[in-house]
Amino acid sequence: MTTDDLSGVSAGLFTIGVVFILLVFGLLSFGILQMFQQRYRRGWYCFGFAAVSFAVFIWILNRWYS
Repeated sequence: MTTDDLSGVSAGLFTIGVVFILLVFGLLSFGILQMFQQRYRRGWYCFGFAAVSFAVFIWILNRWYS
């Protein structure tokens, strides 16, 4: 079993990663919940916002941490 050295990860990168992971997966799970409740429009909006949030996350990573 090997371990990885994470000392090179800055606090800002870690914080942005955690916030966006919670945001994207929270929106996805809420969208699934809305679909089960047969509120299809709200569900698709949540899926769309999750996709937009993921795109913004990738843009931020490419812009500031490349």
